Amino acid sequence: MAEETTGNGTGGAPTTNPSEPHQLILNAQYIKDLSFENPRAPQSLIQPTAQPEVEINVDVKARNLGPEVFEVVLTINATARAQGEPVFLVELAYGSVVSVKNAPAELIPALVLVETPRIVFPFARAVIANATRDGGFPPLMINPIDFAELLRRQQADAQALGSTSTALV
Repeated sequence: MAEETTGNGTGGAPTTNPSEPHQLILNAQYIKDLSFENPRAPQSLIQPTAQPEVEINVDVKARNLGPEVFEVVLTINATARAQGEPVFLVELAYGSVVSVKNAPAELIPALVLVETPRIVFPFARAVIANATRDGGFPPLMINPIDFAELLRRQQADAQALGSTSTALV
């Protein structure tokens, strides 16, 4: 069985004590970047045409801040178009700082890139909903996201390109 190295770059992964359970601690969460555009206002609000088509893109990135500490950024881009014209664009980079304690190295990517965005997603979703509502539109309620599948796709894309872009460090 092959073992993937995800050390912290300062001498290897932290040692774990098998008798202690692993922990994922959410230290902070914050809006790193938020943008809302209503390029056709006020016409888009006064004369709504057809129901807009909404395209949503999601990405998760993580970087090591120190031993057992990571910054995780959940990026959500949503673009609504009606009859080919943009109705609104919202972009959110929602950050969090987490600590991972007593976890084996092979479990860290799942904790950081799957569990962390799963925990903070409802908060990011609320920011998007409030931004669209405050922009004069009905709140955009994004369906739950399977972050494990998103990680699998990113890893498959990285393998296809011959890189290790999903590595945390």
